This record gives sequence, structure tokens and C-alpha cells, in this order.
Amino acid sequence: MVMPAYNAALTLRRTVLEIDRSVVDEVLMVDDASGDTTTHEARRLDLVVEVHDANRGYGGCQKTCYTRALERGADVIVMLHPDYQYSPSLVPAMAAMIAYGEYDFVLGSRILAQNTVAGGMPRYKYFSNRALTLVENLMLGTKLSEFHTGLRAYSRELLGAIPYERNSDNFVFDNQVIVQALAAGARIGEVSCPTRYEDESSSIGFWDSTKYGFGVIRTAAQYRRHRRGTAVYPYLEVKNADRGVTRGYLNEAAY
Repeated sequence: MVMPAYNAALTLRRTVLEIDRSVVDEVLMVDDASGDTTTHEARRLDLVVEVHDANRGYGGCQKTCYTRALERGADVIVMLHPDYQYSPSLVPAMAAMIAYGEYDFVLGSRILAQNTVAGGMPRYKYFSNRALTLVENLMLGTKLSEFHTGLRAYSRELLGAIPYERNSDNFVFDNQVIVQALAAGARIGEVSCPTRYEDESSSIGFWDSTKYGFGVIRTAAQYRRHRRGTAVYPYLEVKNADRGVTRGYLNEAAY
């Protein structure tokens, strides 16, 4: 599994200690040039660590995470934020959904949980999340409960099929990955994920949230235009989009 980290020293240990290491073969953390002791804490926890020389942004950090995981031969890649907002205990179940071929991509949804606001999600974040998700589902023709989660599981085949390196280096990276998965014909599943918000947990500010919201709508609009053939976006030109990336297909195609 992989963790894109930035100033996560206060929450990293609690997150890592809840990971079932009997199931997870390796935990790779990429430190996006933190200004605290994130790297030191990660090494104390015996994680595989890579450190960016300069801050590359949330999306840029994920790019390094996935590239290194693929290079290290991972078949199932789970991405978990190290800020303790998402439950690490869900990792085995999400990985199994990929490993047994049920899905290519699994999202940990805070909205499916029954205690989202009670768990600490601010009401304005909850309602903005719901509004954006409604708009995205209408524009994309999907029925996902949440597009904005920091707990995700991917098959190796899916990450190998989508050009994630062409995505934004900022927060909209997450949404671009979802539309890339749709373009690739991926099977997307969801699991209910309890919400945990604490003072130490990371959160983007109002201005970044506003830019993110506009970026989300722009991404959905680009996907619609791309599917209709009225515009071409390089980051949506996925491999084998006409046949999908159902588990095993890419390997079989190489024979």
C-alpha cells in the first residue's frame, strides 16, 4: 500500500499501527517535502520511504506513490491518507475485492457511513461533498456515493492502463483518476468508511477547496466532451478503452 504524506508526523503512527501487516506486504510512504518530522517517524515505523526534494503537490505525490509501487511489483495498490481520517482496518477488505477480481477500483466512501457528520465532518464539507457528487454523477452517468475520498484500492492492470502521470499535481488529481477509470471501462466498487476528523487531521483551506470544486466540474465536462468526440484530452486517452481493463485482460492481451 502507499501513503502520500505532507506534514503527517502527528497522525502517521496511529494510522500505521492500525494497518494489518499480515495482509499488507509493504507500506510505501512518499514524503512531499514536509516541514516536520514525517520522514523520521516513517523510518521509525519501518516503512519504505521516498522523499521529494521539493513539494510537488498532492497529485504529484500520488504519481510517485503509484509509479514506485508498480516498479516494486505490486499487484494490488491501496492508497491511504496518513492523516487518520480513514480507517486502515478497511484495507484488507478493499484489497480482497481487487485480488478476487470483483472490481478494478474500490473507493472508501464516507458518505455511505451512517455517522458522517457525527464522526466530525463539518456540515459545510458534507453538503459541498454531496452537491459536487450529485453534479458529477449527473454529468458522468455514474451512481457513486463519493468522488472525494482519500482511501482507494487499484488493480495493477488499471494503474498500468491509465496515464495518471498526465494528471494535475494538485487535488483534482483524484477526480481525474476516476474519469480515467471510467474511460478505461473499469469496474468501480465502494465500501462504507467511517469518518474521523481530529485537530491533527489535514484539511485544505477555503480557497483551495473552491479551486478544487471548479476543477471537479471542469474534469467532468472534459470527460463528456471526450466521450462525445468533440474534444481530445491526452490524460483521457487510456489504453484498451474499447475493451475495458477487467482483471487479467491486459496480461492475456500480451500472449
